Amino acid sequence: MKFLRDIDVKNKKVLVRVDFNVSFNESGKISDDFRIKTVLPTINYLKKQNSKIILISHLGRPSLRQNLKYSLKPVALRLEKLLKQKVKFIDDCIGQKVKKEVEKMKPRDILLLENLRFYSGEKENNLKFAKELANLADVFINDAFSACHRKHASVVAITKYIPSVAGFLLEKEIKNLSQVLQSPKKPLVLVIGGIKISSKLPLIKKFLKIADKILMGGALANTVLKAEGIEVGKSIMEKEMLKEVLKLPLKNRKIYLPLNGIVSGNFSKKGKAKTIGMDKIGKREMILDIGPKTIKIFSEIISQAKTIIWNGPMGYFEKREFRKGTEEIAKSILKNKKAKTIIGGGETISSLRQVSGFKFQVSGNIFISTGGGAMLEFLSGKKLPGIKALEK
Repeated sequence: MKFLRDIDVKNKKVLVRVDFNVSFNESGKISDDFRIKTVLPTINYLKKQNSKIILISHLGRPSLRQNLKYSLKPVALRLEKLLKQKVKFIDDCIGQKVKKEVEKMKPRDILLLENLRFYSGEKENNLKFAKELANLADVFINDAFSACHRKHASVVAITKYIPSVAGFLLEKEIKNLSQVLQSPKKPLVLVIGGIKISSKLPLIKKFLKIADKILMGGALANTVLKAEGIEVGKSIMEKEMLKEVLKLPLKNRKIYLPLNGIVSGNFSKKGKAKTIGMDKIGKREMILDIGPKTIKIFSEIISQAKTIIWNGPMGYFEKREFRKGTEEIAKSILKNKKAKTIIGGGETISSLRQVSGFKFQVSGNIFISTGGGAMLEFLSGKKLPGIKALEK
């Protein structure tokens, strides 16, 4: 695979696939620009090379073309502030209007095109759509690791029609995640939470072979507890995954499940939260966080780790009453300055920002991955379509 510094992009038209699939608050303003900031090194490098920079991305999952709710226009405005430079926005991503704007570009100009998913050809990996995108530029750069597990036109098919390389962010993701798989320092601890075990089962199976400890929390752990015959009441779990979970070596000493939890009769603030052992959950109760005893055991294991991978919160962190487990585990992970740490997943990063009194500050030993599904698949050992296309 070739990377950005391996090719000449001076004074060339460069098409950059980024992932500006950012989140918005209720007032329609961007609430988290983390993914925008991660591609700034690539953009700034291209500016120094006097390139004409054309940015393409998706946003959300629009069902209708030109749905303003999914327009990238607000992203262009945020990017302008970050770069302190004008970013031209075009309300389309192919066609004559776009071609004319590209032809008018001068070196160092930046153009952001409209949401790729307004066209069905994007998700269909359509060759014609990909060729139209490729015809806009001289070189293609994939800097959207978080989209590399998708076999989409702007990620895979486009590489058939234009010289294609990985950008700085994609290079960084591959380097950091590969290091964990190929030469991790021991002990290696996987901290896994969130809702669905179905999406994380391949990762768990992979790390049963290479990890020293696997710490499970969140609704994901509820499914495992249920598979072991433990009452979980009204807790969220995946009934359809019980048979698959039973195939795991649940008695393996590597696997650590919650010993106690914070439970309530419902999700609301009015629900009375209490700490209880996992063998005493009532049929009308819901497990919404890990308890103090579990926090203590998990934190001790994390403190001894030399490599840590964290994906998924430990509970319903959106509510203050059920936030402490995620908060304490986050603090334990960031406190371990000796461990090479990988943190990824949208909910995981959101939990870092939302936990009470917790400032989102990380040190040099920690790598925050932009990928959720892409990170899980990469660490599971799968070959991501976007990376495979660049290798070809």
